[in-house]
Amino acid sequence: MLKISLGEIADQFDLELKGDASVEISGIASLVDAAPGELAFLFHSSYKNQLKTSNASAIVLRGVDSVDCTIPVLISDQPRLAWARIAAFFDPAPRHKVGIHETAVISENCTLGAGISIGAHVVIEDGAKLSDGVCIDAGCFIGERVSIGEGTRLHANVTIYHDVQLGYDCIVHSATVLGADGFGFEYDKSTASLVKIAQVFAVIIGDKVEIGAGSTIDRGALNHTRIGDGVKIDNQVQVGHGTSVGSHTAISGCTAIAGSTRIGSYCLIGGGVGIIDNIEIVDQVEITAMSLVSQSITEKGRFSSGTGLMPGSDWKRSIVGFRKLPELIKRLRRLEKKAN
Repeated sequence: MLKISLGEIADQFDLELKGDASVEISGIASLVDAAPGELAFLFHSSYKNQLKTSNASAIVLRGVDSVDCTIPVLISDQPRLAWARIAAFFDPAPRHKVGIHETAVISENCTLGAGISIGAHVVIEDGAKLSDGVCIDAGCFIGERVSIGEGTRLHANVTIYHDVQLGYDCIVHSATVLGADGFGFEYDKSTASLVKIAQVFAVIIGDKVEIGAGSTIDRGALNHTRIGDGVKIDNQVQVGHGTSVGSHTAISGCTAIAGSTRIGSYCLIGGGVGIIDNIEIVDQVEITAMSLVSQSITEKGRFSSGTGLMPGSDWKRSIVGFRKLPELIKRLRRLEKKAN
């Protein structure tokens, strides 16, 4: 079991220590669930009452919350950021082993960097380029001319179509598909059928991008689909063809983005958001969960749509009122005319 002293944690992560530096820490946990030997975190003063009953051996918190704390503490102006950094140190996820599994099927015409790891039943096709330190877990498919940057990891059963580019230090989780055809068809009256539009461009993904499990990013028809540096995409997100997402934007689970939409940098998009095609969202926009974005957003800020949860009987009455709005507006206009 990994153990490290509280003093070593303070030094390694540049935190102020108050208390016994020799206390040994073997893991992290929440304030409620922490056991002796574990480090817990207080993210907000409203949970300060949990300090009294926590069994943690030490706490990471803000200086203002450390008053009267009876156990050792590590002071941070940003406890959540400290948590992110410390959690990586204690992460028990298996480290990949350098080497190529005997069942992997690898084209003779691809380029493999130093120190790579390729798991069982991986397929790598002609012209693919894997840079140093790339890790490809079991069952992945890497199409022709795919480029994968240094230190990038693909978890099991990721599929990457031809010509897709990934930057360095990316993480792609299981069952994600990169570079499938965008949804493009045109109706042909002469045959009364839909004609497929070839999706001839690729997907270009920047550096230090993370893509959650089961997500799909489609290739473009008239231009590349682009994901900027540092973008974080949650599970089961759909990104349509020709869309661009600016650097360091975060997109929560089950969001669907239609084709040719342009999303700026440092945006926060909540879960289950729907974004229509061919619109633009500027930098530093926050869109709350379950919103429908049906027009461009030209100013930074927080945006919402939809109806919040309410008791069922209230919701039914509200729907009745909503349906009556057009008639009520007409009546109001008639009354205004009479009044004038």
